[in-house]
Amino acid sequence: MDTLLLARLQFATTTSIHFLFVVVTLGLVTLLVGMQTAWVLTGNAKWERLTRFWGQLYVINYVLGIATGIVMEFQFGLNWSGLSRYVGNVFGAPLAIETLVAFFLESTFLGMWIFGWHRLRKGVHLALLWGVALTAYASAFWIMVANSWLQHPVGYEVRDGIAHLTDFGALLTNPSLGMAFGHVVSAALLVGGMLMAAVSAWHLIRRTPDFALFRTSLRIGLVTAALAITMVQGFGFAQFGPVGEVQPTKFGQGPEAQAVIADWTTRFGPGDYTPPVLASVGLGFMILIGFTLGCVWLLLPLLYRDWIIRLRFPLWLILLAVPLPFIAVILGWIAREVGRQPWVAYGLLPTGQAVSPVGTPVMLASLIGFSLLLGTLAVTNWVLLARHAGRGAADPALGRPPAAPGEPAHPEPALA
Repeated sequence: MDTLLLARLQFATTTSIHFLFVVVTLGLVTLLVGMQTAWVLTGNAKWERLTRFWGQLYVINYVLGIATGIVMEFQFGLNWSGLSRYVGNVFGAPLAIETLVAFFLESTFLGMWIFGWHRLRKGVHLALLWGVALTAYASAFWIMVANSWLQHPVGYEVRDGIAHLTDFGALLTNPSLGMAFGHVVSAALLVGGMLMAAVSAWHLIRRTPDFALFRTSLRIGLVTAALAITMVQGFGFAQFGPVGEVQPTKFGQGPEAQAVIADWTTRFGPGDYTPPVLASVGLGFMILIGFTLGCVWLLLPLLYRDWIIRLRFPLWLILLAVPLPFIAVILGWIAREVGRQPWVAYGLLPTGQAVSPVGTPVMLASLIGFSLLLGTLAVTNWVLLARHAGRGAADPALGRPPAAPGEPAHPEPALA
């Protein structure tokens, strides 16, 4: 097999898996902030229990997600040395900022939040969670800044065959950034809302004792998902204009696209500058799923007098629908990234010139190794999430009060 194809398959596999962790993290942390804020303001123990239950699921996803992120970062130097060498001075700046935000600030805030239960004042503890959420959004923002530069290189000049950053502000005003960032954030909220609604629906179907608790989280999840899908659709369709201007070959072969292709042919030689059909297919199915998930608005009237719970079949529909937002975010990534081909930096650096000069056997071994590693992390994550979600919110390990002297740390429940 071709080395370039193997490298692309590896990066596509690892980033797809990592992206699933990211959207769960962003979605759940936003809902956690709301629930813990409600607990601090009202003093209602219900909000504390919800924070502990969903916070435990968030921590599981975050820890394993960080591991997948580290693995993914290695590939820039291992498989894409041409990219690092040619545009590293520009592309590396937002990535470096993201690393400082995610691996230092966000992780520090989260660690203090995890171990700060019953040790810090409620206001300080809440402030730590706000810090986790804000740095998570900042991390996503800087990743999108870096990615948007690959979509539309700005604020640079090429000297001695290397791109150098000349205008940092241009990175922040990149026309391919704003709506795309809003689209990613709203998609993460959709994932978080649907995941919360689905877990709550499962417990309500099983008639677990915490009916009131999961009734509340079901409502939070559905309302969040309904608002988020509206934002997803809005930000998604708002991208067509800016993307069509800066990437005329992504959505069609009109006069502007033909002119750009003619210019590329002059500069880089003859070649196939048309994006693979996979990009259009991914875009089409993503839009279809987006309109399908818009039906979540039809479930909101059923919240009145708990008809959604009494009828039961809407709860099953929520369970069946929970994979859809995950599929949609991967299809959206395919539409954005594959639609940029055959460029790693649009109109600046062809993908073939960015790949490392590595032999096919080594690249194949790397593909298999990284795929197995991230696949294992993903399966482990979902097994742990399912296991802890299935246990219910009776007494999650996160936030459990410390045992009094002479008492066991984890007392066994009394036998009936």
